[in-house]
Amino acid sequence: QVQLVESGGGLVQAGGSLRLSCAASGRFFSSYVMAWFRQAPGKEREFVAGINRSGGGTSYADSVKGRVTISRDNAKNTVYLQMNSLKPEDTAVYYCAAANKYAIIKLTTVYNYWGQGTQVTVSS
Repeated sequence: QVQLVESGGGLVQAGGSLRLSCAASGRFFSSYVMAWFRQAPGKEREFVAGINRSGGGTSYADSVKGRVTISRDNAKNTVYLQMNSLKPEDTAVYYCAAANKYAIIKLTTVYNYWGQGTQVTVSS
């Protein structure tokens, strides 16, 4: 069993930055592919970024590529999402998720564990 707790969300002006964190409890954190998803009001939950078990491989949605960096610290059981040059369309609830897989997959259905979400609001 893995429990995920996100933090770091908030209100920021367009062009600003935020760093989200996701702390995991439980064992074998390094055995999970980790990802960030987001969900805006009235929209489906979408993949933002993912990172493989070792942290050596990452994947990003086209909409955030070049502005967002995902990283993980397996010693601290934590995954991060550094977001720069934020846009109003980045406004959403951001969720951390864990999957007992080897590869980064962009589908919500393969992720076994989810955090409660953290709100990110970008004002224009």
